[in-house]
Amino acid sequence: MSDRSQAEGALVQLSERFTNSAAFSVLFREGMDLVEETASYLDGAGRTEAKALDRAVSLTYATESMRLTTRLMQLASWLLLHRAVKEGEMTLVQANREKTKVKLTAADPGPDDTIEKLPEQLQALIARSMSLQTRVRRLDTSIHAPAPERVPIGNPLVPQLNALKAAFER
Repeated sequence: MSDRSQAEGALVQLSERFTNSAAFSVLFREGMDLVEETASYLDGAGRTEAKALDRAVSLTYATESMRLTTRLMQLASWLLLHRAVKEGEMTLVQANREKTKVKLTAADPGPDDTIEKLPEQLQALIARSMSLQTRVRRLDTSIHAPAPERVPIGNPLVPQLNALKAAFER
């Protein structure tokens, strides 16, 4: 077998390797840290800050903190699902089936002018969660995209050689 055909037979989808990469480990840790930081904030300083807000902003705070936790739980579910792939607990095909239960479009925040009225730390957590969600959505699209059809690569000179052969056979 030629070197080229051996290489073609050994092609590996990047998506099959992503969960074992250092980049995934960093993303996973970042996501889990954000979940913990958000929970700590909402149970601690966030509670105190929420009590100091006027009624209308307090309602926005409650709404946005609920959206934030929903978004983070969906992201954590996606990350945990792909960690299971990394650890060999499931295949990427199984993860692809299970990930349909994860809604990466869940709980986008409200309008900017309402978010701006919230405490700075909550605004920062919302912004970080949206950045993480954007990255995970992009990865999800590339990881779970259907595998491209393999088109056999022939010798690009064959058509030219056939044309020459036909010309000399006349």
